[in-house]
Amino acid sequence: MTETATKVESILREHAEQQYANELAELKRLDTKQKPPSWNLSPWAVSKYILGGKLENNFEITPKYIGKERIVEIAIATLATDRALLLLGVPGTAKTWLSEHLAAAISGDSTLIVQGTAGTPEEAIRYGWNYARLLAEGPSLKALVPSPVMRAMSEGKIARIEELTRIPAEVQDTLITILSEKTLPIPELNEEVQARKGFNVIATANDRDRGVNDLSSALKRRFNTVVLPVPDTIEEEVDIVTRRVESIGKALELPSEPPALEEVRRVVTIFRELRNGITEDGKTKIKSPSGSMSTAEAISVITSGMALASHFGDGNMIARDIAAGINGAVIKDPIQDKIVFKEYLETVIKERDGWKDIYRSCREMS
Repeated sequence: MTETATKVESILREHAEQQYANELAELKRLDTKQKPPSWNLSPWAVSKYILGGKLENNFEITPKYIGKERIVEIAIATLATDRALLLLGVPGTAKTWLSEHLAAAISGDSTLIVQGTAGTPEEAIRYGWNYARLLAEGPSLKALVPSPVMRAMSEGKIARIEELTRIPAEVQDTLITILSEKTLPIPELNEEVQARKGFNVIATANDRDRGVNDLSSALKRRFNTVVLPVPDTIEEEVDIVTRRVESIGKALELPSEPPALEEVRRVVTIFRELRNGITEDGKTKIKSPSGSMSTAEAISVITSGMALASHFGDGNMIARDIAAGINGAVIKDPIQDKIVFKEYLETVIKERDGWKDIYRSCREMS
């Protein structure tokens, strides 16, 4: 085995363009539709890559996003124009996942990313300086350190900005000139970087952060906002969780058996009921905890349960393996959430046929 192959196999999480390289290559080979400038695939092929399905030669494309087809089509069409794309939704609605796969399909590179935090500086969006070289040689292009956004502009690719509303407002507004004029001035050198065709920005923000650092009106106008909803049905959410857990389990090389569909359904049911404030049959209203109870957290609970079953059980995930994860996901506030969860256990889970094991396990953990 070559050193390169060994290195690839040791990577914990491959980028989308690496993990699904075969699918992207096959789509590119068969893609005869018109492509926007600098795009690797046509909008039709990008949509096929995201939503999955069989190609004309029966090659199977795995779905990356399970949801409404029209939402994906609107997102792709936006990126084919001069408008940037803002993916908005509650935590765990696959905003980051979708942005990564869109960038991978369009540019072949999903790594040009700025992670938004309260401490994100202006340099993360514009450019910085190699201060050793700056002091030795003075301001020059060689002393400049380009940001991921600047690189995307010069290479005609997609830049990704995660958690945009967590970035301070004055730093957010750095994007206004970039998105409206498609240019990034470098006043220290009396230069500018002009965006090449194919450049665009995908930003993500979650609904619960609205008001933390809300976008200015000027910046909002530069984005086309697409809201990603939570899964409509329990079947859809179970499908999402099952697929992602299987993928993560393979990447982590967990030796346990894939979780039984019934266990996945029980976890998803608990999350949906607590999130919606009502049982799936619509008969009992319940209080919701302070956490988001998202699909992403359900995936985390199942993955954690698989690890417990692998290393401290017989490999088959049972209620005891998922109870700790459920408690950790639900109880964010140790006082109020604990009361909410206990009431839910006693009034809903305890009375449900075939759920005594998960009731006892959650009671023990709490």
